[in-house]
Amino acid sequence: MSPPIKYTTDYLSPGFTAIIDVRSGTEYAEDHIPGAINMPVLNDAERAEVGTMYKQVGSFEAKRRGAVLVSRNISYHLETELANAPRNFSPLIYCWRGGQRSRAMARILSEIGWKVTLLEGGYKTYRKQVLVGLDEIPATLHPIILRGRTGLAKTRILRAAAKLGTQVIDLEGLAAHRGSLLGSVPGFDQPSQRKFESRIFDVMRQLDPARRVVIEAESNNVGACHVPAELWRSMGRSQSIQITAPIAARVEFLLGDYQHLMTEPERLNPLLDWVAARVGKEAVLRWRKAIANGDWTGFVTSVLEDHYDPAYDRSAAKHGHKDICLLETKSLDAIAVAQLAEKLAAII
Repeated sequence: MSPPIKYTTDYLSPGFTAIIDVRSGTEYAEDHIPGAINMPVLNDAERAEVGTMYKQVGSFEAKRRGAVLVSRNISYHLETELANAPRNFSPLIYCWRGGQRSRAMARILSEIGWKVTLLEGGYKTYRKQVLVGLDEIPATLHPIILRGRTGLAKTRILRAAAKLGTQVIDLEGLAAHRGSLLGSVPGFDQPSQRKFESRIFDVMRQLDPARRVVIEAESNNVGACHVPAELWRSMGRSQSIQITAPIAARVEFLLGDYQHLMTEPERLNPLLDWVAARVGKEAVLRWRKAIANGDWTGFVTSVLEDHYDPAYDRSAAKHGHKDICLLETKSLDAIAVAQLAEKLAAII
């Protein structure tokens, strides 16, 4: 006799050996429960086919065709991803709202003898939990904002401090973006807004509210991703730690961190076009001349002095930061970053 299919709204239960998202690849890519694996019972084209048939032919024909496709796809998963699943395999399965797709997969897996649990309400249940968490958790946290001008290796310091046990929310890492107009990370696409929010929620829910958490100062947009409202408000009320370094050290760091721009200078065009109205055409002409001459040190120095530093100083003056500490360094090489991370961890 096959074990009964169970139902839950707790996707975090430690009793599941796997979480299976049976939605299409596009739905999965938009957002999914962290750690879930995608085993579609209908892919995007098949969903469209069945949906069209339902509207133009009839529900009976659409259901029959859907059954054919779903059976075929589940068979494929059993012969591939699930081929070596052990006898005690106990997955949590979900679709969009806990409907036919997840039930079809659950029924077959249960008949095999596996202990299957369905997420009641499917992805929509999970999404509601994310939204509630994004609204409620930030008020329980004690953020410290790591701030400073462009080119101070703040993200590297943050990540090094995390390895030392410091609680952090790495917004740039979660958004796969460095937070500026030139901040796209080569080889990585930014997540959807929903996936970004899922990543933030997954980090926040695991934080100890009794301890401080360090967050790098960002605008409320990290590339195309928008920082959730309550977290942004909490950041705005928080104390901060400022980092300073000579401009020469910042330029050296940026030259190493943005090497891809030196090999593909055309990537700079969005910045040059966008900033002309802010710094003036003469400044941009100087920048273009430096790029054409291969004077990358001169270019980065000018960009910092003409644009990024004045913009940061205006923003900082308007914000009125409440600094609890100043971390000064003459270098931003790997040794200096490690030392700054140790100091940050000790303060926190």
